[in-house]
Amino acid sequence: MTITQLYYVLAVAEQQNFTKAAETCFVTQPTLSMQIQKLEDELDVLIFDRSKKPIELTEVGKKIVSQAKNIVNESYRIQDIVDQEKGFIGGEFRLGIIPTIMPTLLPMFLKTFIKKYPKIKLKIEELTTDEIISRIKEGHLDAAIAATPLENEYIKERVLYFEPFVGYIPEHHRLHNKQKLNTTDLEIDDMLLLEDGHCFRDGVINLCKAFKTQNEDQFQLESGSIETLIKLSNEGLGMTLLPYLHTLDLSDTAKQNLHYFNEPSPAREVSLLYHKSELKMQIIDAMHNVISGIIRGAIKFQNVNIVSPLPK
Repeated sequence: MTITQLYYVLAVAEQQNFTKAAETCFVTQPTLSMQIQKLEDELDVLIFDRSKKPIELTEVGKKIVSQAKNIVNESYRIQDIVDQEKGFIGGEFRLGIIPTIMPTLLPMFLKTFIKKYPKIKLKIEELTTDEIISRIKEGHLDAAIAATPLENEYIKERVLYFEPFVGYIPEHHRLHNKQKLNTTDLEIDDMLLLEDGHCFRDGVINLCKAFKTQNEDQFQLESGSIETLIKLSNEGLGMTLLPYLHTLDLSDTAKQNLHYFNEPSPAREVSLLYHKSELKMQIIDAMHNVISGIIRGAIKFQNVNIVSPLPK
C-alpha cells in the first residue's frame, strides 16, 4: 500500500469516474486503474463497484476512503514539518473568499502579500460559504476568508477583523433624515437584500428578525451583488445595509446616503478558516499577519455587536 495509491482512490471517489480522476492526478487512466487494482488485490476487497454508473464505493470502500483522507493529510504534514524547520514559506496555496468580501479585501492585501512572500503560488476562488465549508472538509482548499462563527467541527476559525454594517438610505426614505440608526429602526419589508446563499443576507435578516416580524406576503427585491442593491436603492426601491469596507470607494454623492449605527454597531466577524488538521500553518500565519496589519488602518470601530451569518 502506498500514499499514491490512496491518493488515486480519493480522486476516483470524488470524481466517480476513472478517466476524470486520472486527469486530476495528471496520470494516464491505465496507470491509475492499475494502481487501484493493485491495492484492491493486496487488501483482497473491492473498493469500487464498477458495475454502477457513475462508479460507487462499496461499503468497505467507504470506510477505506474515510481512513485514506486521514493518511493522505498526515503525509502532507511531513512536508509541512520540513518546510517549517527550514523556515520556508512557499508552494501552492488554495484560498477561497466569499463574494461580499472578495472585491473589497483582496485589493487591499494581495499586492503586499505577494511582494512579501513571492514563493507562495496563490490560487484564489470566489465561493459561497457552503462551498467553502465543503471544499475545506474535502481538502480542496487550504484556507478561506468568510463571515463567522460557523460552528463547524471540521474547521478552525481565526478572527481577522470586525466589519460594521452601514445603512445606505436614499432621499425620501423614512429614515433618510435620521443621523444615527438603531437596530430597532430596521424593517425587513423595506430592505433590499442579496440573493439566497449569501451569508451577509442571512446576517441582515437575523438583525431585522431580532426586532421585527417579516411579512412573507410583502414584495421583496433581491439581487446578486451589493453594487446592484445600491443602484436599486437610488431608484427609491428601499434601503439596504452595506459592509463597511464597501462604503470606502463610494462617490461623494453616494456617501451622503450613508447612515452609521449607534454603538454598539451591528457587525460581522470576518475570519481566516482552515481545516482542523492545521496543514500549511506557516502560510496561514503569514496571511493572517498581513491582513490584520492592513485592516487595522482601515476599520477604526471598536464597540460592535456581532451578528450571526448563519440562517435561523
